[in-house]
Amino acid sequence: MEYFGLISNKVGVGAKQVAATIALLNENATIPFIARYRKEKTGSLDEVQIAAIADEYHRYLEIEDRKATILKTIDEQGKLTDELRNRIDACWDATILEDIYLPYKPHRKTRADVAREQGYEPLAKAIFEQRAAGDEAIRRLGEKREEALQGARDIIAEWISQDEQARNAIRREFTYSALLTTKVVKGKESDEEAQKYRDYFAVREPLRRITSHRLLAIRRAETEGFIRVDISPDSEKALDKLARLFLRTNSDTTYQVELAMEDSYKRLLKPAIETEFAALSKEKADEEAIRVFAQNLRQLLMESPLGQKRVLALDPGFRTGCKTVVLSAQGDLLHHTVVFVNNVASNKILQELTTRYQIEAIAIGNGTASRECEQMVRFALENHSTSTSSTPLHPNPQIFVVSESGASVYSASKIAREEFPDEDVTVRGAVSIGRRLMDPLAELVKIDPKSIGVGQYQHDVNQSRLGESLHQTVESVVNHVGVDVNTASKHLLTYISGLGPALAQNIVNYRSEHGAFPNRKALLKVPKMGAKTFEQAAGFLRVTNSDMPLDNSAVHPESYAIVEKMAKDIHCTVRDLMTHTELRKQIELQRYVSDKVGMPTLTDIMHELEKPSRDPRTEIEEFHFDEHVHTIDDLQVGMVLPGIITNIANFGAFCDIGVHKDGLIHISEMANRRITNPNEVVTLHQHVEVRVIDIDKGRGRIQLSLKK
Repeated sequence: MEYFGLISNKVGVGAKQVAATIALLNENATIPFIARYRKEKTGSLDEVQIAAIADEYHRYLEIEDRKATILKTIDEQGKLTDELRNRIDACWDATILEDIYLPYKPHRKTRADVAREQGYEPLAKAIFEQRAAGDEAIRRLGEKREEALQGARDIIAEWISQDEQARNAIRREFTYSALLTTKVVKGKESDEEAQKYRDYFAVREPLRRITSHRLLAIRRAETEGFIRVDISPDSEKALDKLARLFLRTNSDTTYQVELAMEDSYKRLLKPAIETEFAALSKEKADEEAIRVFAQNLRQLLMESPLGQKRVLALDPGFRTGCKTVVLSAQGDLLHHTVVFVNNVASNKILQELTTRYQIEAIAIGNGTASRECEQMVRFALENHSTSTSSTPLHPNPQIFVVSESGASVYSASKIAREEFPDEDVTVRGAVSIGRRLMDPLAELVKIDPKSIGVGQYQHDVNQSRLGESLHQTVESVVNHVGVDVNTASKHLLTYISGLGPALAQNIVNYRSEHGAFPNRKALLKVPKMGAKTFEQAAGFLRVTNSDMPLDNSAVHPESYAIVEKMAKDIHCTVRDLMTHTELRKQIELQRYVSDKVGMPTLTDIMHELEKPSRDPRTEIEEFHFDEHVHTIDDLQVGMVLPGIITNIANFGAFCDIGVHKDGLIHISEMANRRITNPNEVVTLHQHVEVRVIDIDKGRGRIQLSLKK
């Protein structure tokens, strides 16, 4: 394809790599599969590069479709010349394509159309040429002189507005000199709802320098009717550019063209290009916001799992109490009740549950009453030995504060109703909190990523693009981690490369009917599991107790023969090869290179043999807020406090310090050096130590610093 070179330049990879990647995508290969198991074909492109190629490819396919529509429309008008067809065929820039199409594009009746109907087009042509004949035509105009000149100017104004050079000239002015200005809507200055946007009541800033989050905030304020927004370049410079294109002499015709030019700029060109740049800037801001959201989501999904432990989970609350559930090591609901903060009876209940079910960890949601709930739990555990219970705690449970973002969405969802048809939303929410501690990934895949709350302005960005990006992120993480096919839920299996909801359900159904899968090969017995789908999925599915040890690794079944040959060559078993480092050191990888298998795959195989089935996520750590700080009133400037990063934006990170209100660590306060991205310093849910630098109790704002 002729645009493969364009994609190559845009993404920064070779044209052959682009062609190979697109060929694989057209075979319905997924991005995780291509990145992991087709490195020889793509030249070891990673998921980010492959996704970028896929995005560009789909964009060019859309341009192809648009070109076909444009050619058909112009041809039906009888205006499609060979030259015009060739220009359209050769064009791969969406903006230029629309400029070419503009004179032929069907539109509502304009002032120029009315003037043409009145017969003023010949006069307009004569004037536009700016020659003596045009001056003479103006002098011969009779009593309808002004009407005729206005009609001619309307036609000329439209010609100028449709001229490609003119549009590009104005675009350049917008690019380099456009200012975004805002003005508060009269009467809205004192509106209570508008106060959160008061920083945007009078903005005057170069469009190209406005940050994405700031632009999205401005657009939200505009949408809600609090401000008006204008994007304008330097008008004098813009008109000067047009004058150089269209004004040729110093005559009556030139004067009329100048008037038409000024009208064209104010009435047609400027509004059109302003709309274009408003959309482009919004699209750019959307892309950045979506990128940040996806990055945060990836970090959240990669959060450390506790693993299969017996868990007591509490969803904190004051008025209705703390919904409390007991979960087995497999995440099954064993018991539920309600305990109340600052209640003696609650202490005894917690002590009894912890002992009876041999609780190994306690999960507490981070919502309202979280700190008070945590205090209650710690008091109950610390005083357990002096209670009436004669059974000691076994073992001493760890306490974790767990983000409950999205738990309420899950609790009211169809999935939650299917899992717990006989329980109410409060029980389901507490279960979600507990399971999220055990395995954040397995639980979070049940929630629409947009509901997890780790992005900003998520409702303001392109929802389709956001959904695609977040789905791709979840898919990437699930396949990166891998799943146990004999324990994974259908929701987790859905994201495995090549599967989808229907086949995921088939796997679960087959497992329920026939028992655990003994090996990977048995997956081929699942209804609708064809060879191609198996190829896509197998490497990401684990079978822990298989006779073939490679089934519990990321080594793809298509490479089993290679590993078996390696083992045979050094006179050992595959299991021995996976167990003993000294045996792996005897392998000379170059011996196993073939026309189908190269060093990238062989290197990946050796890495996997070193750590088969090892979870790539880090180990979980316990965390404690400062026991002396509970509300914003307890804070003092200069305090150094432990905190948890709850959200990351381009301008900084938000941190929970246990006062029911997240503080902001501005990007300028994140390090003693200049940084451009908060992710250089922090990750989502990272445990940090911050210093309080400012407290605004009136607005409920806390400023924090990571600087030492």
